[in-house]
Amino acid sequence: MDKQKDTATKKSAEPPIWLIGYNLLSGCLWSFALLNVVATYFAFGMDIHKTFQLTHWWTTAIQCLALVEIYNAATGVVRSPLLTTTMQVLSRLLVVIGVWTIVPESPANWSFAYLGVHFAWGITEVIRYYFYASNLMTQQTPAPGQERHVVPAPLSWARYNGFVVLYPVGIFCECVMIVGAARWSLAHDGMVYCVFLSVALLAYVPGAPVLFSHMLKQRAKRANTQLEKGTKKE
Repeated sequence: MDKQKDTATKKSAEPPIWLIGYNLLSGCLWSFALLNVVATYFAFGMDIHKTFQLTHWWTTAIQCLALVEIYNAATGVVRSPLLTTTMQVLSRLLVVIGVWTIVPESPANWSFAYLGVHFAWGITEVIRYYFYASNLMTQQTPAPGQERHVVPAPLSWARYNGFVVLYPVGIFCECVMIVGAARWSLAHDGMVYCVFLSVALLAYVPGAPVLFSHMLKQRAKRANTQLEKGTKKE
């Protein structure tokens, strides 16, 4: 009976297979979003306007899938903080829906910021989702005769260090497009929407430091965990 209980406890502690699949799928989708923009940009003679027209719908659809992460954080499926998860998802939705979809005529949409956002978002999300999937695999009980899965060291390093560059780039480019959309709205009798975008932009002032400091804490926590493991081995 005790062995059966231990086995049941181990199985219940393992992450659900669908969660691993979700992260792998999300990693694949963001790989596509990034490559889609890069390939289109060069295929059409580095025309960002044309690139925006042909690709922004794909990225918008992929980003909207991230609403699942708010649900996962709220229901405890994952241990991610609900506040930071919600902030990050909503800031992205503000760009893909509030700017690209509602104000597609804004010149900022086909500026360097569009490419910059895909560079920052794409690389960040590819790293993040594949890291999550790999990390969840380490929690799976290996089959008899197989070793437990280990997160590749380069992937782990990229997850806890890449944000130092990618986060500021992404936030800066998001702000450029929001400001551009607000200006366009103001110039085309969209005062109310201009005010909305301006207020939303102000949320970046406290929001950006919160997200960045959260990642710094995660990196420090990871470093301490690795140090403790190294000490135990010695």
